[in-house]
Amino acid sequence: MENCIFCKIAEKKIPSTTVYEDDDLLAFKDINPAAPVHLLVIPKKHFGTLQDAAGEPELLGKMLALAPRLAEESGCAVGYDADGKPTLGYKTLINSGPDGGQEVYHLHLHVIGGAHPWRGQR
Repeated sequence: MENCIFCKIAEKKIPSTTVYEDDDLLAFKDINPAAPVHLLVIPKKHFGTLQDAAGEPELLGKMLALAPRLAEESGCAVGYDADGKPTLGYKTLINSGPDGGQEVYHLHLHVIGGAHPWRGQR
């Protein structure tokens, strides 16, 4: 799509801070982070919403499977203390449609980590 900002990022027409790239996906730092770690994972092929990509289970699985790797590399992966209690962690989020809070209509997965990012603390 000619006016899609994420398509332009995937095509390298707009710069981004890339943290992962392969033939199908691009992951980069969000320019307006909601937490210390805030990455976006996008398919290079344009899908407006998650609904539009419902027929692409391999691609969707690949996007979701990338999240733990990115969290690990960013220092917010789930770990366990000496008592086996979970530590750290991250949130994954896909907003779909206007009522789902989607602002950019190119499917994207947020990987958000840091101290309780879902509580709006920055």
